[in-house]
Amino acid sequence: MKRKLGTQGLEVPSVGLGCMGMSDFYGTSSEVQNLSVLDRALEIGCSFWDTSDMYGPFTNEILLSKAMTGRRSKIILATKFGVSRGEDGSWLGIKGGADYVKASCEASLKRLKTDYIDLYYQHRVDPNTPIEETVGAMADLVKAGKVRYLGLSEADPATIIRANSVHPISALQTEYSLWSREVEAEILPTLKKLNIGFVAYSPLGRGFLSGAIRSRNDLEPGDWRLENPRFTDEAISANILLVDKVNKIAKELGVSSAQVSLAWILSRESFISTIPGTRNIQRLEENWESQNLTLSDQHFAELESLLKQSVIGERY
Repeated sequence: MKRKLGTQGLEVPSVGLGCMGMSDFYGTSSEVQNLSVLDRALEIGCSFWDTSDMYGPFTNEILLSKAMTGRRSKIILATKFGVSRGEDGSWLGIKGGADYVKASCEASLKRLKTDYIDLYYQHRVDPNTPIEETVGAMADLVKAGKVRYLGLSEADPATIIRANSVHPISALQTEYSLWSREVEAEILPTLKKLNIGFVAYSPLGRGFLSGAIRSRNDLEPGDWRLENPRFTDEAISANILLVDKVNKIAKELGVSSAQVSLAWILSRESFISTIPGTRNIQRLEENWESQNLTLSDQHFAELESLLKQSVIGERY
């Protein structure tokens, strides 16, 4: 199942693959296992791969370069710039100046061992640089053939409108899931009006909506979720009510909770794609199959009734 993102005609699978967790933030991982997941993703058609220069930092792009060897044309590759990190992992701030944009792109192309990026995002908007300057530099990359389509991440409606007036924006990437619905108020209507696609990251609530996390003990040391406000003992105890409802519906349908969560997102608008992350082939295949799941009106009603309750904990 394909989704069209933006006026320029970028088509992507409705379920892609977020690759961040293969290199950073979610504890230890195996390169051999990660490459096997990427191999399987391409086999089943999950060819929309999402990375960023800051994941690792830098090592996630190198990982994808290995997986793309000899088959670059089969992959719709998305990467990002703007969250600056040092080689030691230190955080160096948000940057969006024209020179930085172009230097970041060159560095990503080198790490990815490719001569073009399909979808290039500004990872976070730089408050100290006019969006017109940033997108203007990104547009130059399109003219040079180094980038095919442009995207933003976590941008507000006014910024999206200004950016789109400089060069067509094909996609906005922002968190969206059953427990993070802030985009429904203003972001999604703005995108619909401008004919810009939406890519939902963390569509499984950073794994919480899969039902696999019921206490902090389910997270290994070094997992950044241990520092996240929604993964305190209090928050987990409160938010587990939502997971239990998703689990109930999943059992009724004979599918996984992750599949229910993804199917719910994909039902919201035709211009939405998702990029759940995983380091497990079985989970990858389950996520992919969510495209074929249709929820009933009764299931939507059950979820909506529970979602009126407040989720405990900020996103970050």
